[in-house]
Amino acid sequence: MKQTLDTVLLLALPASGKSEVRRYLKSLDPEVCTTDFHLGPTVQLDDFPYVHMMRRIDDELRRAGSPAMFFHAPDRPFQDARDWGTLIQLLNEDYADLRAKKLAKPKSAAELLLARIDAARTKVGAKPVSPQLPNGLRTKVTDALEKEARELLDEKHASYPDTLQGKTLVIEFARGGPHGSSMPLPAPFGYAYSLAQLSPQILERATILYVWVTPEESRRKNEARANPNDPGSILHHGVPHEVMMNDYGCDDMTHLIETSGKNGTIKLEAHGKTFHVPVARFDNRVDKTSFVREDPKAWKKADVQALHAGLKGALTDLYRLAQR
Repeated sequence: MKQTLDTVLLLALPASGKSEVRRYLKSLDPEVCTTDFHLGPTVQLDDFPYVHMMRRIDDELRRAGSPAMFFHAPDRPFQDARDWGTLIQLLNEDYADLRAKKLAKPKSAAELLLARIDAARTKVGAKPVSPQLPNGLRTKVTDALEKEARELLDEKHASYPDTLQGKTLVIEFARGGPHGSSMPLPAPFGYAYSLAQLSPQILERATILYVWVTPEESRRKNEARANPNDPGSILHHGVPHEVMMNDYGCDDMTHLIETSGKNGTIKLEAHGKTFHVPVARFDNRVDKTSFVREDPKAWKKADVQALHAGLKGALTDLYRLAQR
């Protein structure tokens, strides 16, 4: 019997502790991760860099005197909520490229990024961006973003392991819906929609570790972590307040767990199949993770022990559910 989990979808509202969990796991000896958490050395995928680059595209469009394409304003939600699905399609492509070790060698990394976003948007029924940009404007935008796009592409290639054998793939994203919404959340909001957009190759291997906090705690921690001087940082970016209220004012994970019809799973109808994906909750409603953003030398033993025990319990449950 395999001793480690194959694919873990690390899900939660923003600032709930997902990135801190990843950082803590990275700090541990691999043998401890296997023994206590049933995790092999982790390989990471995350949709946040694409959210950041979409906002950067809008920044450059506004700077050039043109309307933004993705967001209503720098501190407001998506213009087309189907872009939640766009992000998943980009992750699907990253997953396929990871398994194939595909190395893209574009003349322009920014042009490649725009083309990838266009293709992903088309898959979810949204309009591609590039045809809406005059050539001169497109060149202005891609020239301005080339350095950041190249760094993102190089980081993607550098993350490819020699082999995925014995590794655990961790895919991180956050989803939700407007504050006060009733369940189920309407598509394209919430986890039900975005999880069903994942490729069957991912869903067949997937388990879910959900970092459980209240929406109120998510908003508090979001404000506490936000560093306006580091908006692209995984650990220190802040989500605008209107986005927190309208896109992450609640989420549907508890609803999905309670209505799955099979204990310890959520039920997804996707790709002409029914998937029952194992799920476990790491209870972070009393904060166990914020200390991880500090220098490891400053971590207190009691904080480390509380986080370790909470993760061990949740991941042990998840491993047991995955074996059923």
